Amino acid sequence: MRAAFIDGKELIEVREAPAPEAAEGEVLVRVDYVGICGSDLHYYFEGANGEYVVREPLVPGHELSGRVAHDPSGVLAAGTPVTVHPARFGSPEHGIEEEPHLWPGGSYLGSASTWPHTQGGLSELLLVRADMVRVLPGALPVRRAVLAEPLGVALHAATRAGDLAGARVLVSGAGPIGLLGVAAARARGAAHITVSDVLAEPLARAQALGADAVVRIGEDELPANAFDVVFECSGAPVAISAAGVAVRRRGTVVQVGMVPNEARPVNLAPFISKEVALVGTFRFKDEIDEAVALLADRPEIEQVVTHVIGLDDVAEAFAVARDSRRSGKVVVALPGADD
Repeated sequence: MRAAFIDGKELIEVREAPAPEAAEGEVLVRVDYVGICGSDLHYYFEGANGEYVVREPLVPGHELSGRVAHDPSGVLAAGTPVTVHPARFGSPEHGIEEEPHLWPGGSYLGSASTWPHTQGGLSELLLVRADMVRVLPGALPVRRAVLAEPLGVALHAATRAGDLAGARVLVSGAGPIGLLGVAAARARGAAHITVSDVLAEPLARAQALGADAVVRIGEDELPANAFDVVFECSGAPVAISAAGVAVRRRGTVVQVGMVPNEARPVNLAPFISKEVALVGTFRFKDEIDEAVALLADRPEIEQVVTHVIGLDDVAEAFAVARDSRRSGKVVVALPGADD
């Protein structure tokens, strides 16, 4: 089989790799589509994602969809359309017994956080545990299902925000996660959604997806004390500070965008004086199941995908994904991909 390996900063090559074989309790998936995520971009363009450095060839990719190649148990027939929950959970700790996505010692597909690295889905065949597989409903095409993992991230952020019924929501940052945040907030009952970004092109995508209003930072004024919930999806310190101003008193700011593991200047004064709840969110627990159902019900969410590029042009796919003027979600199509 062929797979794309990141060998270091701006070094990626598609080459042959041994084909895995499924044992009892495992399922072999023939991968059709893989979405490029922010962590994948860091691994490629920087050779590291925060503190996690590429120390051996790494197959990226944790957003994927495809079909069953082989299930030794016989439960899933070959060709069954699926997506995959990319986490293998670790060991429970006191206080987070019901939050397996936070347990230490786990792993995530396409990550250099473990040694050996946990290889990801940008590969013609992927071996996963059977409990990681999610069968797609008939109304959900395989290509659209590639969005299940990032939509699960957005839905978990909405879970962390609490009840969104009737809420006035600001989504800060109109990249792929921000766009999916619009879909998640709408699904959870938000009454009005505003999206802010520094670029016009991502804001146009947000409007097409159903945002009620957009604010272009640097040209338009972001209203103060106007939002019940802010989903801060950019990770930029200035945007985190702005979220504290934009949210109402006793409102909630959910920090979705990842930030470097180092001190950065953020103005916390509005968070204190308005008693704002600043909430973290990390990956997801089981929201991928809700994401699968939502993608089946709302085909328009697929417009988040702006480019589908073949495996042989994977370096170009990463370049396009890095350019938020040109692209929303960029997806790599593997050989044989077919909706």
